[in-house]
Amino acid sequence: MAGRAQRKVEPRRLIVAITGATGAAYGLRLLEALRAIGGWESHLVLSDAGALNAWHELGMKRRAIERLADVAYSPRDIGAAIASGSFLTEGMIIAPCSMKTLAAVAHAHADDLVARAADVVLKERRRLVVLPRETPLNLAHLRNMVAVTEMGGIVFPPLPAFYARPKTIAQLVDHSVGRVLDLFGIRVARLPRWRGMREGAVDDPGAND
Repeated sequence: MAGRAQRKVEPRRLIVAITGATGAAYGLRLLEALRAIGGWESHLVLSDAGALNAWHELGMKRRAIERLADVAYSPRDIGAAIASGSFLTEGMIIAPCSMKTLAAVAHAHADDLVARAADVVLKERRRLVVLPRETPLNLAHLRNMVAVTEMGGIVFPPLPAFYARPKTIAQLVDHSVGRVLDLFGIRVARLPRWRGMREGAVDDPGAND
């Protein structure tokens, strides 16, 4: 109607945190996938240890990774938008999730923006998915995973799916990333999907699902 102010539509926002465990490629591919899909606004928190590990594993500096996100925050910026429940998001993915970060989330020890944002997501009953990277696991690790699960979070160890017969490390990473995004209702093209124990049981990775 003429003269009536247009109501601004809030974008669908997803927080991605990359912390100091091996597997920086998971966080990187999540950011790339969200950008390729479109319609989602990515909010990145890259911890100091995460940045160090990304440089070691991927040869990428902090700035290059942060450019893949729509918004990037310092892990020390406790006053950031994502530190408040009034800032609407669809949830958060921590990929990879170090055992230190897992412990902070499990015990609501919000001493940096990663842990604070995760605490906000849990208290607002939004979806939190953590990709823990450690092996073998000690009892404290296991108990922290149980605590996060009991609070409503999802513990998603990025374990390879060999039924898709991956040929490269990138395919292994992409499959885990696609399955994580499934949890937010985000469908990724080129994700092999199981169709049952028969010949041709896995979708053609080149086809859209």
